[in-house]
Amino acid sequence: MDSSTNSLDDASADGSAEFPERASMMEVRLQAQEDEITLLKSSLADALRRIRLHDQLLPLLKQQLIAVNPASARVLNQVCCSDGCPSSRKLSSGSAYDVIPHPATSELSDSVVTKANGHIGSPVSLKQRPRAATLDRWTQTEAPLPGQSTWQDRVPLHRRVQSLQLEDALPSGQPAVEGTRAKLHRVPGLEEEDEEQEEDEEGGELSWTSSVEEPIQPNTIRGLQRDDFQDGSCSPEELGSPSGSLRTSEQNLSAPRSAPLTPIHEGEKKKLVRRNSEKLVNPEKQRKRLDKKAASSADLLTRSSSLENRAKEMVASTGSPGSRRGTYNQEQSIKMFIRGRPITMYIPSNILNYEDLKMEPPSERLELDWVYGYRGRDCRANLYFLPTGEAVYFIACVVVLYHIKNRTQRHYTNHTDCVRCLTLHPDKVRVASGQTAGVDKDGKPLQPCVYIWNSTTLDTLQQIGLGTFHRGVGSVAFSFADSGAFLCVIDDSNEHMMSVWDCSKGTKHAEVKNTNEAVFAVEFNLSDSSNIITCGKSHVYFWTLSAGQFTKKQGIFGKHKKPKFIQCFVFSLTGDVLTGDSEGNILTWGKSAADVKTLGKGAKETLQIIRQTRAHEGSVFTLCSLQGGGLLSGGGKDRKIIRWSADLAPERECEIPENYGAVRTIADVDGEELLVGTTRNAILRGTFSDGFVAIVQGHVDEMWGLATHPSQNIFLTCGHDRQVCLWNTEEHKLDWCITLEEYGLCADFCPNGSVVSVGLNTGRWLALDLLTREVVCEATDGNEQLSVMRYSPDGSFLAVGSHDNFIYIYNVTESGRRYIRSGKCNGHSSFITHLDWSKDGKYIMSNSGDYEILYWDIAAGCKLLRNRFESKDRQWASYTCVLGFHVMGVWLEGSDGTDINALCRSHSERMVAVADDFCKVHLFQYPCPKPKAPSHKYRGHGSHVTNVCFTHNDSHLLSMGGKDTCILQWRVTGGGGVESRERLVSVSSTSPYTSSPEPGTS
Repeated sequence: MDSSTNSLDDASADGSAEFPERASMMEVRLQAQEDEITLLKSSLADALRRIRLHDQLLPLLKQQLIAVNPASARVLNQVCCSDGCPSSRKLSSGSAYDVIPHPATSELSDSVVTKANGHIGSPVSLKQRPRAATLDRWTQTEAPLPGQSTWQDRVPLHRRVQSLQLEDALPSGQPAVEGTRAKLHRVPGLEEEDEEQEEDEEGGELSWTSSVEEPIQPNTIRGLQRDDFQDGSCSPEELGSPSGSLRTSEQNLSAPRSAPLTPIHEGEKKKLVRRNSEKLVNPEKQRKRLDKKAASSADLLTRSSSLENRAKEMVASTGSPGSRRGTYNQEQSIKMFIRGRPITMYIPSNILNYEDLKMEPPSERLELDWVYGYRGRDCRANLYFLPTGEAVYFIACVVVLYHIKNRTQRHYTNHTDCVRCLTLHPDKVRVASGQTAGVDKDGKPLQPCVYIWNSTTLDTLQQIGLGTFHRGVGSVAFSFADSGAFLCVIDDSNEHMMSVWDCSKGTKHAEVKNTNEAVFAVEFNLSDSSNIITCGKSHVYFWTLSAGQFTKKQGIFGKHKKPKFIQCFVFSLTGDVLTGDSEGNILTWGKSAADVKTLGKGAKETLQIIRQTRAHEGSVFTLCSLQGGGLLSGGGKDRKIIRWSADLAPERECEIPENYGAVRTIADVDGEELLVGTTRNAILRGTFSDGFVAIVQGHVDEMWGLATHPSQNIFLTCGHDRQVCLWNTEEHKLDWCITLEEYGLCADFCPNGSVVSVGLNTGRWLALDLLTREVVCEATDGNEQLSVMRYSPDGSFLAVGSHDNFIYIYNVTESGRRYIRSGKCNGHSSFITHLDWSKDGKYIMSNSGDYEILYWDIAAGCKLLRNRFESKDRQWASYTCVLGFHVMGVWLEGSDGTDINALCRSHSERMVAVADDFCKVHLFQYPCPKPKAPSHKYRGHGSHVTNVCFTHNDSHLLSMGGKDTCILQWRVTGGGGVESRERLVSVSSTSPYTSSPEPGTS
């Protein structure tokens, strides 16, 4: 992508400067380090979340074990207690449960004697020691009731049980319940919240019930005994004898311990707040998962040396940084990952089966309808007039053919990156255009080339130099003497390689290194195709091509001051070369006889200045030859266009308005009428007598703000050039333009259509009257730039999103002319990027720079809705948030979170347009909640696409480039783009969707 914005007056030939490259490398390293820090934070948060989950599951598993087989639970209790642990780690408040005592399990013994056949024999009773009751909310203990087991008989909480399976509870050969085993069933509930600060959020509930199916097999006790022996808590003798178990139990009676969990009634369901998105259906799979990924806080602290490895394991299990992998939890939510951070998307109630959703491209398509803008700020010689009455010029990746009288456009769109140069064939039909090198979405370079194409049919005739040129193509020129048989190309490499190509065959005829200085123009001699002239920074070179080899002669300035830049040149009727330079002079170059006295015998003729003509104040940016020998010159600083006679006598002059900038290039229409391209990206049409008016206008710096009118075919743009422009989509023209003190970044129309609000980079925002262009209100929110302005559907509120992490809410009265701040949404941990209002105007959905999705109850005083699950069925008046369930499929695999700059849902709610960082506009169906959703892709922009927006009736889509300063207007075709929502409802009746009511406001 071409990001050059500097004026060519100060163009530098140092294309290989080291400082920008080093700065770029440092930025890449810094970004990589930031990514790594973000990844480690995410991994640690995920580890702590999993620890909390497993702490909650352990008591449940032990309760289930007690409910199914109390005898085996006693054995496990004694073995687990034999490690001599002084105390168990306390449960968190989220893991404390009220446990119901079970009378059937109250008559428990303190130890079990194992018989020779492996069966559990008669219990050996011990004298129980009383324990005082406590009301500690963490231990949940109580005084034993008559006939109820004491704490020795209950199962203690211990990390060893994390891999417990109910079928492992008994020694070999002992059936717990004849022909049965326990199995856990899950009742679907809510998903976990991704952010740690939302621990107090209420989620769904999971119920666990026990049922019996087949015999229990013994594995766990012996495994736990081995683990205890390795920990040093038990000796081999104690493990191998019943008395050892008795001694261990007695020793642990006096050890301070957290109170055990009270047994529950068999078959009774126990409510549990579940904070994990994975299913617990397969016990074997669950055991492996717990063994691998879960550890208690104590284990985590004691194994601090392996935290790095554990973090890597967590990252591997949750998706690599930059991945966008969806994890589906049936009937509840799905999870996607951006740069290693999990983002939970709750599935709306009207989706019956998420897996059955079919993602298809939308039936609608886009056709390029109009291109707003012209690239004149840093390109020259890029405006020509065709015999068909069309002006040909370029901007971004599009070459535009604009019919001046009919006011229609055609477009050549084969270029894959920004077009940098243009030339017209002597037959006035063929056109050659060269592009810069770019990169694709994977960072791979796109090779520059030159296309030769037919301006009548727009068919490509030849592709020149693919894989040959470096960085881009700076200048191109057809030969004239042989009717355009050859094409000369100069690339943007350090040496500015010059090559000559056969146009019909597409083969290279010759190549030579030009200079390390900047090169601005190249042309063949009009009468001799073997002579080529180039000019640029402080040089004019005269080249001769013979037998595939170049020879070079440098123009001699002699007694004349050597200018810093030779900006342009043309040929006179006599064959002399006329150059315009940065000193404001027109220099006439001619051949001079060799100076034999100075150079000696054998000296060759030289090319030097034979005349100097003062033309302009400041640079001479362009020269244009007229029929009959006349000449036109365009000035930079003085903005003048001067007509000269054949002998360079001034005849007429005029000055173009200041707001259009300096003259960049001139094209002759009929000898009187002229087309003028300016440095402020405008094309003017006019004569010396009548003056000039703009027929093409555009922004001159990066653009971000875009808004369409709610009922008319107009739209507004703003950008870093401090201009606010109102455009007409039907007449394809600029209605008005004003200049602000600061640059605008966002905008939105009031629903009544009479006022538009513009957010600026200083935290200030303005409300403008569309008719008078006057500021009806202005306010300042913070001191950082504003990123989004959004009116509520009824126009009673205005939400202002800022880079200070806040959303400011205003009450709007008097038809959008009076604003009173009523609240502030405080909860985001990064800058606001997008926000949308609900259809009832009571709620807001917002995204931030750290990939948060938050919901706000504006009617309740800008209250943050902690339970995001409750917002899953809410209907939104607009959809511009890039993160959300309904648009999850727009994210490509490997996205880093900044690859999508903007999106916009159509008013018919049938499609969604996406602006990405790779110069593409995508069109998806709406909704598109599944990963890798298919789309239609459209190119045309030469820079990151900063914004997209549908017109009020969905007839057109507008997209806006960043550095390319280009606005593309796309026509929506096929599929009934203007149809109402009835068709969407009919489609929904045959899809996995069903209607659901609007959620309550409570």
